[in-house]
Amino acid sequence: MISPATSPHYIWADVCDGWKLVDTPGLNVIQERMPTGTQEVRHQHSRVRQFFYVLRGELTLDVDGAAQVIPAGSGLEVQPGQVHQARNESGADVEFLVISDGISRDDRVEVTG
Repeated sequence: MISPATSPHYIWADVCDGWKLVDTPGLNVIQERMPTGTQEVRHQHSRVRQFFYVLRGELTLDVDGAAQVIPAGSGLEVQPGQVHQARNESGADVEFLVISDGISRDDRVEVTG
C-alpha cells in the first residue's frame, strides 16, 4: 500500500511538503501540501505532461498567464511547453496530487518574467 506515511518525504520552499507516492521513469505521482501564501517558481517542461488534482482546499494554478482557482475534487492538465506556477492564495493549506507521465524534475526549466 502507498500513502504519505510510507512514501519518501521532502520539503521545498522551506515550508511546503511533498511525498513521492510513485517515482518511476514513466509515471510520477506526488502528493503536496502548500501552506497559505506559498508558491512555486514559474517553470515549464519540454516533454512531461502533468495533471494537478486538488484533494483539500483551493489551488491557484497559473498556466500561460491565465490563473484558475481549482477547488477540492477538481483538477487541471498542464501540457508540455506550458509555463505554469502553483500558488496557495487561500486562507488554508491546500493538498493536491501532481501526476506526471515522466519524471518532471529532470525536465524542468525555470521561467522568469
